[in-house]
Amino acid sequence: MEDKIIYEVLRVIDGKPIFLENHFSRMKNSFELINEKFTLTYEEISMRIDNLIKAENKFEGNIKITYEVNAKILRIFFVKHSYPSEKMYESGVKTILYFGERENPNAKIVNDNFRVKVNNEIKEQDAYEAILVDKNGYITEGSKSNIFMVKDNELLTAPIKSVLPGVTRSEIIKIAQKLGIKIKEVEYKYSDIDKLEGMFISGTSPKVLPIKSVNNINLNSNNHIIRNLMNEYNNEIRQYIENHLNCNLM
Repeated sequence: MEDKIIYEVLRVIDGKPIFLENHFSRMKNSFELINEKFTLTYEEISMRIDNLIKAENKFEGNIKITYEVNAKILRIFFVKHSYPSEKMYESGVKTILYFGERENPNAKIVNDNFRVKVNNEIKEQDAYEAILVDKNGYITEGSKSNIFMVKDNELLTAPIKSVLPGVTRSEIIKIAQKLGIKIKEVEYKYSDIDKLEGMFISGTSPKVLPIKSVNNINLNSNNHIIRNLMNEYNNEIRQYIENHLNCNLM
């Protein structure tokens, strides 16, 4: 029987693992979703990440945490990362539609077969990301990100039951609430993408990244709501780093 691997990928900026507390909570949730006992502690993972950053002298990058459920093996290591260029943030990125859904969207569990199929499609189409569409024709999430839409000056995203509850996604929802932007979790048909005012990707590596096109549909990557969320999310990261630097000095 193949061992299940639960994992998290987090971003390190200025030597600080960004939103580690939220990643830890989501990992715990992944265990609960497959009825497995969660024995890891936040202190253990935090200490191992700090040791890894110091040992490898890497202050920027992505760290992957994996836990083999049956073998009970925890691994924490730096992984290859690819961050969007300044041009991508300015102009937005090309995306494609992919008709398929995850077996258990709420749990972050390795599924190599699904990933390989989607990645091949992304590569063939020379796209940045694939937007997943379920059997009913509703947009769910990206293959390695969450998806947000803007319509009538409101922020739309798929219901939580249909997606991985991304750490960046949660932060964006909080920021939108703070800015007074109305948010709705809705089932939105892929056939109505042309009616949107804008779309963007959210995730550990891309942060908040505008979408300029989905297949042959062009979108406004300069939508003011998207730009405001981009700026505020970057401010949130800066504040998080400052707060954790202050904690370390105390």
